[in-house]
Amino acid sequence: MASIWILFTLMAAFMQAWRNAFQKQLSTTVDVYGVTLARFLFGFPFAIIYLSCLYHYHPIPFAVTFTPRFWIYIVIAGISQIAATALMVQLFKQKNYAIGVGLAKSEAILAALIGASLLSDELSALAWFGVGLGGLAVFLLSKGPRAEKLSLPTLLIGIGSGLCFAITSLLVREASLELPQLPFIHRAAWVLVSIIGFQCLSMLIYLSLFSRHTLKDMWARIGLTFKVSVCSFIASLGWFTAMSMQSVAIVKTLGQIEILFSLLISTYFFKEKLAKAEHWGLLLVVIAAILVIWA
Repeated sequence: MASIWILFTLMAAFMQAWRNAFQKQLSTTVDVYGVTLARFLFGFPFAIIYLSCLYHYHPIPFAVTFTPRFWIYIVIAGISQIAATALMVQLFKQKNYAIGVGLAKSEAILAALIGASLLSDELSALAWFGVGLGGLAVFLLSKGPRAEKLSLPTLLIGIGSGLCFAITSLLVREASLELPQLPFIHRAAWVLVSIIGFQCLSMLIYLSLFSRHTLKDMWARIGLTFKVSVCSFIASLGWFTAMSMQSVAIVKTLGQIEILFSLLISTYFFKEKLAKAEHWGLLLVVIAAILVIWA
């Protein structure tokens, strides 16, 4: 039972790797707001269906009560994830995109620091070592075969994205802990529906009022938009469930295995070659994942 969070994290990392690939494709014809909305658009109905099925097959014999703090966490987490996604899409336009994405993966380290300082989220020395090693591995991998130089805009956007993702993840866990009367899987499902619903409806209203051409562009790429949404929904389902059971820093450090999945997708799906230096980065990612599981 204790290892279920590992399976959910691996599922989330795998689906997020595909989502990022589809998002980058979509960003060539759809602006940053549309690519951000694509992450949530079809995910909301899927989340409702998932929650309904969960209650059908595993009913809970009492009504769920939501505290005001739960909704505060949901709104702030939803806004933070929108901001993080928008910044990530901006990275697609940077010449040294790979480095920026690597910096965005600073999420695990930032989550560990914020969680330890503000939320009393304690980690063992071995877990801290794994988190740090994972951060180093991701940055080494992000440099790629050409060892591109880091620009200030990419640095700021990448770290900003990582910080927003870290805040989102920490508040997702806090929102889940506000529903202690429910099993972990039901808690995660309620948080998932609440956040995706808030994000989807708020962005649809905004774009309908101020940027209808974005919605038209998304409709023109509806198939790719659907792929982004489905992959994002499954990834969020995995992340939210894992984080309802385990520390955010631990989950996100193991989740850096996404880099391995991304490189495998690049190699076998996009037919891109893997640089020799990247093998060492991958080894460090695997070691970091083993350490946090062991811890």
